[in-house]
Amino acid sequence: MGLTRREQVLRALLGAAAASGLTTLILILVEATNVLLPADIKFGIVFDAGSSHTSLFVYQWPADKENDTGVVSQALACQVKGPGISSYTSDPAQAGESLKGCLEEALALIPKAQHQETPMFLGATAGMRLLSQKNSSQARDIFAAVTQFLSQSPVDFRGAELLAGQDEGALGWITINYVLGMLVQYSFSGEWIRPPEGMLVGALDMGGASTQITFVPGGPILDGNTQTTLRLYGLDHSVYTHSYLCFGRDQMLNRLLAGLVQSSPAPLVRHPCYHSGYQGTLSLASLYASPCVHTTAPLNLTRNLTVEGTGNPRACVSAIRDLFDFLSCEGRADCAFNGVYQPPVRGQFYAFSNFYYTLHFLNLTSRQPLATVNTSVWEFCQRPWKLVEASSPGQDRWLRDYCASGLYILTLLLEGYRFSEDTWPNIEFRKQAGGTDIGWTLGYMLNLTNMIPAEAPAQWRAESYSIWVAGVVFTVLTLVAILGAAAVQLFWPQD
Repeated sequence: MGLTRREQVLRALLGAAAASGLTTLILILVEATNVLLPADIKFGIVFDAGSSHTSLFVYQWPADKENDTGVVSQALACQVKGPGISSYTSDPAQAGESLKGCLEEALALIPKAQHQETPMFLGATAGMRLLSQKNSSQARDIFAAVTQFLSQSPVDFRGAELLAGQDEGALGWITINYVLGMLVQYSFSGEWIRPPEGMLVGALDMGGASTQITFVPGGPILDGNTQTTLRLYGLDHSVYTHSYLCFGRDQMLNRLLAGLVQSSPAPLVRHPCYHSGYQGTLSLASLYASPCVHTTAPLNLTRNLTVEGTGNPRACVSAIRDLFDFLSCEGRADCAFNGVYQPPVRGQFYAFSNFYYTLHFLNLTSRQPLATVNTSVWEFCQRPWKLVEASSPGQDRWLRDYCASGLYILTLLLEGYRFSEDTWPNIEFRKQAGGTDIGWTLGYMLNLTNMIPAEAPAQWRAESYSIWVAGVVFTVLTLVAILGAAAVQLFWPQD
């Protein structure tokens, strides 16, 4: 006996429902691909407690990371009002209080819901290194006051520490190469790629109390004390780095003046690095308070000293050379000065901090030839003080020192680090790169992100538009067939 018309229609609808339902399931399971949803943004705060001032930097990065190193960018830079924290020996509590304004700016930038999970660090450099040598108890009191103040903030304060000079140099090297894309780059195909190691850039840093040189040499590093191995993005980098304490700009100026005082017993000191027509007074006690000044102090430190400029760049260079011990490296190709091992400089270099600030003031940061730079600095030193003052209003604090700083930088780079007329064009004097201030703090933050677990970004299923449309169509057909079968079953009377 054959099927009735009702049964034939019911079977056809059920078959259509099964076929379209199976097709929809196949489209969902087979054609779907994995996509990554946007990762959360995380933040970190770093205080750079330098010898002459303190800066705060806020960095941000996506929670998903390439080889456990965060893709970090600068979100905020804030200059703390007042001197460096090492200046608060008579009132350590003020060292902490001085950070309040910049900390409030950082907290306003970071979403309140993320305050508790935001790490904050303070790193102190050469100013506190010198204070630790001179009076360790005063240094401890300042660190304690800073720690107490920052511990009360709503973020996750991880501590204040004294950075070694070698770390300061290596972290500055990381910063430059990171922001220039020399450590890792994002390709057009959407993949992370690593540029050739020969493209890595050297770092020249000069603070108030120390100066650092860091680069990848062309051969092996023969002195293990100057070698640092860094692992970034799954690769090891062996870099040469050395920090010269007391060779930062401010301490150089102190040592230079103390040497002139030593050779001029009279109350009046003629300073060849100050412009002709300049005259000023300073406290002998403050000059000889620095641990970097090793000359014998005069018996009466309470009196003030009168300093008169002569504007003589040749005599200035001679006095600056006396700050170095070049004889200890004479005849050695792998030695800089003061008997310190250094392989020959290689590749491109970025010079920042006081290297940049000095040459920027002198309008010499546009990659001018060495002869032009040298001539320009000498001509500036020979200008009368009244002319210099008139052409640079508002620069009173540092104005008298730019001549000495410019000649010191030339002496350090050419006779100390042994750059030549051929390698001089390899130096770029920069404050920023890629919208980020150059210094050790970003490198520090990059290292710290290795200690923050990388969160796997959420995954979801997604299809292309055409597959999605087909899936919707077959889903609708399945529902229509099922509803049709139900209608036949309920409303079509049996034969």
